[in-house]
Amino acid sequence: MNRHIDTLLVANRGEIACRVMRTAKALGLTTVAVHSAIDADARHAREADLRVDLGGAKPADSYLLVDKLIKAAHASGAQAIHPGYGFLSENAGFARAIEEAGLIFLGPPASAIEAMGSKSAAKALMETAGVPLVPGYHGEAQDYETFRSAAAVIGYPVLLKAAAGGGGKGMKVVEQESELAEALASAQREAQAAFGDARMLVEKYVLKPRHVEIQVFADQHGNCLYLNERDCSIQRRHQKVVEEAPAPGLSPELRRAMGEAAVKAAQAIGYVGAGTVEFLLDARGEFFFMEMNTRLQVEHPVTEAITGLDLVAWQIRVARGEPLPLTQEQVPLNGHAIEVRLYAEDPDHDFLPATGTLELYREPSAGPGRRVDSGVAEGDTVSPFYDPMLGKLIAWGENREEARQRLLAMLAETAVGGVRTNLAFLRRVLAHPAFANAELDTGFIPRHQGTLLPPPGELPESFWQLAASAFVQGEAARVRDDDPYSPWNAASGWRVGLPAETDLALRCGDAQRVVRLRAGSAPQARLVGEQLLVEQDGLRRQHLAIRRGDNLYLQWGSELRGVQRVDPIAEAEASHAHHGGLTAPMNGSIVRVLVEAGQRVEAGTALVVLEAMKMEHSIRAPQAGVVKGLYCSEGELVSEGAALVELEEA
Repeated sequence: MNRHIDTLLVANRGEIACRVMRTAKALGLTTVAVHSAIDADARHAREADLRVDLGGAKPADSYLLVDKLIKAAHASGAQAIHPGYGFLSENAGFARAIEEAGLIFLGPPASAIEAMGSKSAAKALMETAGVPLVPGYHGEAQDYETFRSAAAVIGYPVLLKAAAGGGGKGMKVVEQESELAEALASAQREAQAAFGDARMLVEKYVLKPRHVEIQVFADQHGNCLYLNERDCSIQRRHQKVVEEAPAPGLSPELRRAMGEAAVKAAQAIGYVGAGTVEFLLDARGEFFFMEMNTRLQVEHPVTEAITGLDLVAWQIRVARGEPLPLTQEQVPLNGHAIEVRLYAEDPDHDFLPATGTLELYREPSAGPGRRVDSGVAEGDTVSPFYDPMLGKLIAWGENREEARQRLLAMLAETAVGGVRTNLAFLRRVLAHPAFANAELDTGFIPRHQGTLLPPPGELPESFWQLAASAFVQGEAARVRDDDPYSPWNAASGWRVGLPAETDLALRCGDAQRVVRLRAGSAPQARLVGEQLLVEQDGLRRQHLAIRRGDNLYLQWGSELRGVQRVDPIAEAEASHAHHGGLTAPMNGSIVRVLVEAGQRVEAGTALVVLEAMKMEHSIRAPQAGVVKGLYCSEGELVSEGAALVELEEA
């Protein structure tokens, strides 16, 4: 039975909402966006044909309110709802409520979500089907003693995982029993906050595994097939950052075995629509079932790139009741594709999420083999309430090396300023010889940490000279931008009878420097538009140099550095005021205060637990001391840099 869809509501935000609406518009559908109060001007809301304000800020007050989403669909005339990924995309109650409201859910039946939505139930199902499982406990009992006993039997290290979710939320690696209680409590809180379900499971932490997943698709007529596989082994904080298709080194026989196992799992639960079955693959070619994601995945573009298919278009057609357009034998596999996720986060500080305003945001140009899926634009704000992914860059090539080189070129064209990002980190990953040689496993980042996450080095004098030159020339251009040859544009600090020089106090990150520019000093730098041209010893180089307000973004090596002019006296006074204080590393909410004023603590003691972007972060004592003051309380929203605890050295 075919069902009519001409208006589609996307119950999500960010890049996935923009991506779904792009295909919906191409098919002639009217698109409807929903948004929280603070997302009123977000890109997904701006691009939709219609928009509905859900109010609130946190997901629990906006994007997770089932009744409001269904009312929005009725009010806008939408016949169908696409859940995107995250939020309610794998919530069986949401899927059931949509169908009961007479609407169409662009996802599997609620019964299929229930069967696979619980990792524990999914493990039991796969065990019945004869698919190998990683040793673990997936039972109903959730008390500490049960997990302690199970971990002792499994053997450390173990992995705690939220039974009802994914994406690294509610996931903790536990190396020894003494860490179990704290890790379990934290994982349960994260799971409850992200999925509304605190149930956990525990598994053996498999060493050096590859993460290989199979894209499956099923229609309402009993047809089901797999669209090849993806390798998603490059991860940090148990969340993927680089994905590619097909998986390097996978033989056709192994691809078929994993694909057929995935199809069998989907058929066993009456699956409909797009889904992904995830496996751990060890070096011997044995694979173990991990979980099934009953939704479209973040990394679906690489599958689209090697098959030439539009998976969102398939979702819409399947929801209308149409059969799959291909058989298994007709599924293409052409070339290679690699995707990276661009996040607002700080790789130098354990990839903590970052917030702020995108003062600068430039994406690489589109073209053959080049795709960008993003959900932000310059001037947008990255809030502490949602996942910090800004977008995804996808490159396709005739082979893996061509795709890798093309993606490196795309990353070189990308510029972000105003918030910390993982842009330079992604470039180091793709340029690493081990990645080029496809030496992949989930321990890739820790194993190559020294190269991928080098300690911040001292910036050389040549950097500060270039930054000062760009500042001076940029400000001169503001004086007479109508006459580039005006002597007032020189801004050289020329004085009668004295050397021409200019002093500037600059800051880049935590580093500060007073830079003295002298006329005629080498190297010679000239600002032309947004390129700083540097000539020295007959060689000319160019550095991107972009001004945004009082900030200069200067390309240095493979990174875009943010530089500001500062008042040294004011900076010194501010530094003195914060002496001995521990501050919030990002915007967020205080979920636990673990100490009291006057309490003595040891180095490493957790003092405060901060929640931001659905993850918990512990603020710990850098050294032994006494808590002199507490400046936060549980439930309080705090801004980045806000003083939380004052610690006096013992």
